[in-house]
Amino acid sequence: MNAHDIDTDPEAILARAAERGRALGLAYAGAVTPAEAHALAKAGKARIVDVRTPPEYSDVGHVPGTPLVVWPRSGAAEDVRRFVEEVTTEHATDETLLFLCRSGARSHYAAHVLAQAGYKHAYNILEGFEGAQPGQGWLAAGLPWERGTP
Repeated sequence: MNAHDIDTDPEAILARAAERGRALGLAYAGAVTPAEAHALAKAGKARIVDVRTPPEYSDVGHVPGTPLVVWPRSGAAEDVRRFVEEVTTEHATDETLLFLCRSGARSHYAAHVLAQAGYKHAYNILEGFEGAQPGQGWLAAGLPWERGTP
């Protein structure tokens, strides 16, 4: 599915995302497709936050204008706390945030942890930037991206 094949109404997208979240048993607001994330960000209804590593962000590519807040792969409590603090410094708890990683795994954990920290509008971008399977992800959807440093 590409960006032109979806209903781009932000309320409809968020309703679908919440339904997906319920169906998947998520402990955060929901999950959006890359095309839905693009539509929400383009409409100014959400902010995409990239949680990959700096080399992934700069060398593989990223969504233009997207901040990088690295998810701690160690999973250590102190590192996760620093991640939450970094997000909290830049984003209010009532802001709609869409988390993006390579495949949707790290961004799932980021949305989960931020929901526990009081973010009621934390979403995972399914499939991520590159996708876990061929034909998945932001790149496969043909959405805007660029290379370079944050």
